[in-house]
Amino acid sequence: MDSVSDTTPVSGTNPKKVSYILQPQPQPQPQPQPQRLLARRSYGSAILVNSNQSNNPLLKHIRNVAWELDSALKPDYLVGRTTGVLFLSLRYHRLHPDYIYERMTLLAHAYVLRVLLIRVDCENCHDILRKLNTSAITHAFTMILVWSDEEAARHLETYKYFENKSSDLIRERGVEDYYINMANSLTHVRSVNKTDVLTLLSNFGSFHGIVKATPHAMSLCPGFGQQKIARLQKALQQPFMNKRPTS
Repeated sequence: MDSVSDTTPVSGTNPKKVSYILQPQPQPQPQPQPQRLLARRSYGSAILVNSNQSNNPLLKHIRNVAWELDSALKPDYLVGRTTGVLFLSLRYHRLHPDYIYERMTLLAHAYVLRVLLIRVDCENCHDILRKLNTSAITHAFTMILVWSDEEAARHLETYKYFENKSSDLIRERGVEDYYINMANSLTHVRSVNKTDVLTLLSNFGSFHGIVKATPHAMSLCPGFGQQKIARLQKALQQPFMNKRPTS
């Protein structure tokens, strides 16, 4: 208790001897700590599943990554810290057409990547899909169609598995093999095939050696006749740009 505090005299006492009752100072109430459990879990290795999806048959097909239910989740599935997924059955959509549009509106600015995973489980749905696609574009959703629960589960697993992977995995890789580069270049010459390229490299060592080789030296290589040598020599020696006619 604090040594300096508000006091109140007790009535009926001697004014010369006034006793005081110490009034306790109000103590600040402890503030509830924000629950950060969801944030930590969403960064882990498990897919977070909204409780309203607990009976979705696709869950039994998620085998390659873990998943767990979360009643506080806004999307149906959280497959990364910035990736939320809404699941929609077209059969359910026909009975409740406004459901998905309301949920898409609520998630309009919630995640960097928003996915609309649609289970195509009915026929003659082209008009419905066209309308859903328009809404997905409007709300910046990526729309994915699946025709089975297994396929839907594979998409969720793939998103989670590649959550922290580099984009270099899906980029086109430059060809580093010298022979492949040479084959891609020299086979543009008519009648020169990959076997001919390998023969030239075996005999002359490099592109520089091929350029400097004489027609007689090339004629000693198997598979090279006069016509093929002439075409190759012309391709290697002619200018890359045509000269402009002088006026």
